[in-house]
Amino acid sequence: MTSEAEQAEQAALVKRAGKLFSGRVDFLLSAPQLKFLPDPDVPEIAFCGRSNVGKSSLLNALTGRRAIARTSVTPGRTQELNFFEVGEPTLFRLVDMPGYGFAKAPVAVVEKWRKLVRTYLRGRQVLARNLVLVDSRHGLKDVDREMMTMLDEAAVGYRVVLTKADKIKASELAKVVAATEAEARKHVAAYPHVHVTSSEKGMGIDELRAAVLSDAGV
Repeated sequence: MTSEAEQAEQAALVKRAGKLFSGRVDFLLSAPQLKFLPDPDVPEIAFCGRSNVGKSSLLNALTGRRAIARTSVTPGRTQELNFFEVGEPTLFRLVDMPGYGFAKAPVAVVEKWRKLVRTYLRGRQVLARNLVLVDSRHGLKDVDREMMTMLDEAAVGYRVVLTKADKIKASELAKVVAATEAEARKHVAAYPHVHVTSSEKGMGIDELRAAVLSDAGV
């Protein structure tokens, strides 16, 4: 149970996060290879998830933009690391990572993405936190568990974020949340609290903004 002081602190963080994200958020660059990464001079918060999990929609909702991140009905459209700068001057970056799972791409291309992601996760010193997005309608899949294990091994702390929570019944959502939290507790680098969001309805967006701000340390 949180105290009044903790509630007030959280409310202030939510307000500050909302103000920051309503300000400058600009696309910086796409990095198809590690040599194209921006200088590691500010904290980075990375977003990953299965193809078609709603990653671009969540980025748009967080930043209050309609299309800062491209959305597509074709899974696996994001094939590079896409960087977005937040704040003026830049306080931190959001990183949109290639979707994994059933991306419709040649095996060689998919393996290239995996290598890029794996190397980025293990070697990026300014990576402050990773957000693993999971579709509420399906819950954790084996590919999500593989990503979580990779993050555990890389010692990269991460939050599990359920997306599209408005698409299922409340009773079913409660079961998915409980199962996801139970599994998260088995992973050393995972936060035990699972975020529940809906980009379409705005559910959980304020809380996630505040979490991102806290993780970035700004």
